[in-house]
Amino acid sequence: MFTSLLETQRTAITVVVFIGTFFAALTIGRILKRRAGVRLGILYQLFCLTLAFYTALAAYGVHTTWRNHLGAAATLLSTAFVFALVNRYIFDLYFERRRQITIPHFLREVVALVIFLIALLFVLSVGYHAERELKGVLAGSGIAAIILGFAGQNLFGGIIAGMSIQINRPYKVGDWLQVGDRFAEVMEINFRSTRLCTNDNIYLDIPNNEIVRTTIVNLHYPTEVHAMRIRVGVDYNVPPNRVKDALARAASTANGVLANPPVKVFLVDFADHAVTYEIKFYMGNHARINEINDAVRTNVWYELKRQRITIPFPIRTLQLERRKLPAGDKDHQEAHAILRGEPLFQCLSAAQIYNLVEQSDLNHFGRGERVIEEGAEGDSMFVLMRGAAQVSVSKNGKVIPVATLSSGDCFGEMSLLTGEKRSATVRAEGDCYVMEISKDVMAQIVRESPDCLRQLSEILARRKMETEGIVKDAALPADQAAKENEYRATFLRRLKTFFEL
Repeated sequence: MFTSLLETQRTAITVVVFIGTFFAALTIGRILKRRAGVRLGILYQLFCLTLAFYTALAAYGVHTTWRNHLGAAATLLSTAFVFALVNRYIFDLYFERRRQITIPHFLREVVALVIFLIALLFVLSVGYHAERELKGVLAGSGIAAIILGFAGQNLFGGIIAGMSIQINRPYKVGDWLQVGDRFAEVMEINFRSTRLCTNDNIYLDIPNNEIVRTTIVNLHYPTEVHAMRIRVGVDYNVPPNRVKDALARAASTANGVLANPPVKVFLVDFADHAVTYEIKFYMGNHARINEINDAVRTNVWYELKRQRITIPFPIRTLQLERRKLPAGDKDHQEAHAILRGEPLFQCLSAAQIYNLVEQSDLNHFGRGERVIEEGAEGDSMFVLMRGAAQVSVSKNGKVIPVATLSSGDCFGEMSLLTGEKRSATVRAEGDCYVMEISKDVMAQIVRESPDCLRQLSEILARRKMETEGIVKDAALPADQAAKENEYRATFLRRLKTFFEL
C-alpha cells in the first residue's frame, strides 16, 4: 500500500511538472509576443510540449533511449525560439529601426539555418556520442560541410562583406565613389554586391568581398562639396603670377564652380614645352563633373586669349602659320563705322577714330562669361562687334535683366570717361567679339582735341538727366536747364581730373 501511495505521488508530481512547464513556457512566449512583438508560431508550441514531456519524464525518473530522443527533439525545436529572438531584437530593432539597415529575407534564412546546424551538431556529438553509426554520419557531414564551404566561400564572403558595409556605412545610395580609375554613383547596396552607374550610364556590379579590398574614395563624404583639379600648360615667357590671376578668374566664373572655398592655382611643373599650372576648384554633386570641367576649360581658353597668353604647341610639333596683313582689316573697318555713328565720338576726326580703333583690343568672350560686372572698378568702354549680350542689375538680392545688346552697341562709356564703377553686369549670351577702348588710348585722343571735353560733358549730362527721368521730348524749363548746366560743369570737371588735363 505504501508503494502504491508513492507511485501515486510520483505520478501527481509528474503531471504537475508537465502542466507547469508547458503553461510556463507558453506564458513566456505570449508575453514576448504581445509586449516585444516576437513572432512565435507552431514550432514554439511544439517546443513547449516536447520540453514539458522531457521535464516530466526527468521528474518521474525515467531513463530510456526514447527520453534522449525527446531531449534531442526539444533542443532542435528550441532553435525556432532562439531565431525568433535574434530576428526581433537584432535584425528588426537594432539593424532596421536603429541603424536604418534593411536585412534581406535571404540573410535571415541563412542565420536560421546556421543556428539549426549548430544545434544539430551539438545533439549528435553530445546526445549520441556513443553511437558508431552517428559518428559515421558526423564524419560524412563534416566532409560535406568542407565541400560546401569551398563551393560557397564567395557567396558567404560577399554576405559577410555586405554586412560590414551595411554596419560601417562607408557610403550610401546617391554617393559618388572613385573606384580605381572610374567615377560612379551608388545606385544600390545589397548583401551580395554594390551597383554603381557612371556618367555614361554604364552600370557596374561589384561583389562586396571585392569592393572591401579596394581603396574607395567617397567624393560625397562628409558633404557633397569636394575639390577637383585641371592642369594647363602655359608659355614660359609669361610671368607666373599673371598666369595664376588669369586662371583663377577663368575658373571662378565658370558655371558650377563654388565661390567658397575659393579657386586656387599652383605652379606644379616645368615641362618640356610649357610651364604646367594646376587649377583647384570646388564643386557640389559630382554628376555635373563633365559640364563643369568643360566650363572651366572653355573659360580658360577665352581668358588666356584675351590676356594674350599662349598655350604652346608641343616642341616636337612643327607649326606653320600664314599671317594675313592687317591693312584694311574688316573688323577695324566695322568698328570705325560704329564709332563714327556714336554721339560720344562725333567730335573726333576720321583719323582720330582710326587711331582709336587701331590701338584698341579685340577680345573673345564665351557664352555665359561676364564682360563687365556691376560694382567693379573700370576705366574702359566696349563695342560689341558680333554676338549678343544681356544687361542686368542686382536689386534686393535678385538679378533683374534690363536690356539686350546686339552687334554695334556700345556700353561702359561712363567708366571710360569718368572712372565710375560699373553700374550693371553685361554677360555674353553666346560667343561675342568685343572691342575694348581703354583709358590710356582715349586720353591720348582727348589731349589732342581738348575741345571734345565740352561736348562729352554735354552728352554725359543729358544722358544722366534722361536716366533720372528729367528729360523726355519736351523743351527744358528753366530749373531743368540749370540742372543740366550743373551736371555739365560737374562732368567737365571730372573729365579733366580723370584724364589729368
